[in-house]
Amino acid sequence: MSKSEIQHRADFSAVRYAQCWEDSLLLVEAMKPAGRHCLSIGSAGDNSFALLAAGAASVTAVEMNPTQVACIELRKAAYLQLDHSGFLELHGSRPSSRRASLYRECRDLLPAPAREFWDARPEAVEGGIGGCGKFENYFKLFRSKVLPIAHPRKRVLSLMQSRSPDERLKFYEEVWNNRRWRSIFHVFFSRALMGALGRDPEFFKYVEGSVAERILSRTRHALAVLDPSANPYLHWILTGTHGDHLPYSLEASNYALIRSALQQDRFRVVESPIEALLEAEPAKRYDAYNLSDIFEYMSEANTEKLLRTLVAASNTGARLAYWNMLAPRSRPESMADLLKPCEEEAQALFKQDRAFFYSRLVVEEVRG
Repeated sequence: MSKSEIQHRADFSAVRYAQCWEDSLLLVEAMKPAGRHCLSIGSAGDNSFALLAAGAASVTAVEMNPTQVACIELRKAAYLQLDHSGFLELHGSRPSSRRASLYRECRDLLPAPAREFWDARPEAVEGGIGGCGKFENYFKLFRSKVLPIAHPRKRVLSLMQSRSPDERLKFYEEVWNNRRWRSIFHVFFSRALMGALGRDPEFFKYVEGSVAERILSRTRHALAVLDPSANPYLHWILTGTHGDHLPYSLEASNYALIRSALQQDRFRVVESPIEALLEAEPAKRYDAYNLSDIFEYMSEANTEKLLRTLVAASNTGARLAYWNMLAPRSRPESMADLLKPCEEEAQALFKQDRAFFYSRLVVEEVRG
C-alpha cells in the first residue's frame, strides 16, 4: 500500500488546511519528542515545527498534497528569514500592511515549486498565509455571515474575556447557548455543508451519526469548561486572528528554538503518502509519530495495515499520537502484543484540548 486510501478519492489540488487544527500542546505532551526522531503528518507544518521547539532530534514532515508542502516550505523560509513579529504578520496572526514585502524576504529560500505556487497567489499572501485554506475560509464564512445571526460582535468579544469557571458556565448557559446559536450550528456544521465548504465529502466516508451534534458537544467544552480567552484556535475562528495566546509553534519563546533546529538540518519535508515514504526507506527507524487524524479516512483493515507498518519502522518505546474526529480508530486487539494503549494519559490530555473539533485523542506505545 504505497498510496493512502484517501488519495484515491479526495481532491488534493488546493490548500485544505492553512493551519494545523490539532492542539500542539497536547501533541508535545503525548509524543514526548525531546531527543526523539519524529515522523509527522505535514498538513500546514505548525505541529511539525512544534516538535522541533520541544527538542526533537529530527522531524520528517511527510505530506502527500503538494499545496500543503508549499505551506510548510514558506513557513520554514519565514522561520529562517523573518523576526518573530514579521512571521506573525505574514501568517495573519497579527494585522499587517507589508505582507508582500515580507514574502519577498523569504522568496529566495523557497524550492522552485513552492516559489511558483506562492508567486501565483499574491492574494493569499496579502491575506495572511494562515488564512488561505479551504477550512479557514469555511471559518471566515461562519464568523462573517453566520455567527452574527446568533451573536453580535460585542457578545463575541465578551465571550473571549477571562472569567472564573463558574462565570464561564453561566455566560455560556444564560447568554451564549441560545436557540439561534444551536440552530445555525446544526446547519453550518452538518455533514453536507462541512463536506462541501470545509473539508472533502470523502473525509466523512466512515463517519456514523450526527456530525454537528458531536462537534457542538465539544464546542461547549471549549467555551464553558476551558478558558476561551487563552484559546488561540477559538480566537482565530471567531475573530480571524490570534489573540494574546498563540499556538505552540508561534510562541515567541519557541521561535529561536525552531530556527536553530532548522539551521542544524534537523527538519526535512517529504512530498509523499506516509505509506510510500515508509516503503522507500525500509531501514529508517522513528521514535515518535504525529499521525494527525489520518485513520479517520481509512477503513479498519487499512488502519491496521498502516499501524503494523509503523510498528515495523519503530524503535522500542516509540510513541504514536493521533486524533479521532468522528470515525473511531485505534489499535485493534490483534495488535495487542505490538502496541500498548496509553488511555489514562490520553484522556487526561484530551480534557485540555483547545482545538475542540475532535472527539478523542489516542496515544499508543510500541512494545519491546
